[in-house]
Amino acid sequence: MKLTPPKIKNYKKEQRKIVMLTAYDYPTARILDAAGIDILLVGDSMGNVVQGKKTTLPVTVEQIIYHAEMVARAADSALVVADLPFPFCQLGAADAVQAAARIIKETLVDAVKIEGGEKRAKTIEALTDAGIPVMGHCGLLPQDIHQTGGFFIQRQREQLLKDVAAVQAAGAFAVVLECVGKTIAAEATAALDIPTIGIGSGADCDGQVLVIHDVLGFTPEEQAIPKHAKRYADLHSMIFEAAKQYADDVRGMHFPVKELNEKAEPQS
Repeated sequence: MKLTPPKIKNYKKEQRKIVMLTAYDYPTARILDAAGIDILLVGDSMGNVVQGKKTTLPVTVEQIIYHAEMVARAADSALVVADLPFPFCQLGAADAVQAAARIIKETLVDAVKIEGGEKRAKTIEALTDAGIPVMGHCGLLPQDIHQTGGFFIQRQREQLLKDVAAVQAAGAFAVVLECVGKTIAAEATAALDIPTIGIGSGADCDGQVLVIHDVLGFTPEEQAIPKHAKRYADLHSMIFEAAKQYADDVRGMHFPVKELNEKAEPQS
């Protein structure tokens, strides 16, 4: 059965942990959906792990749409959420609604995620008023990287609690807490009626999200995996070895190519 924002929101009352991973293409999304992942996030993290860029800022609406359409088409059960990329969260409610509506219309994802807390409350309210379900995102905000100067654990307790309360009041059905001090994240989780989904924010959140490339060990060796991520496989080494063996077979003329039968098959 297809998950919806109200069902995800109700997971908190049921005390059921939410499992969320990023996905950027059809085959990966099919696998994750079949594995029972609750939410697939088409994140602007694609700028880092797919495009090889240093920040998420260059990711465009068109790129989100391109990847989100594939993921949404693959997901029979999982809720699919697409990031609203920079600078639409920052430009104001009207621009955000227009961009989010285009994403929803052209991809059939179930919701959008926007970064920011108290400052984005009016934007979240405008989106929900327009019939667009919203997942919030508080704590560390990758789209604010130039303003903050780096990635740090967020420990501003008073402001963080104001942020998550504002996101909930504005109508979000859930909120991601990125790199929030675990004590503050636990306090925020207890204070909210909507579920919190943590990334580097401790185990007391109502769910967890990670980037699929980190989980699978798919990132290049020179790219550090975040401390909060757990590697469950080493696809980087597996793909490297497979490609190397293929190259050795071709160059050594050991590649097992089956000879094509040049004779026409008899007609039945």
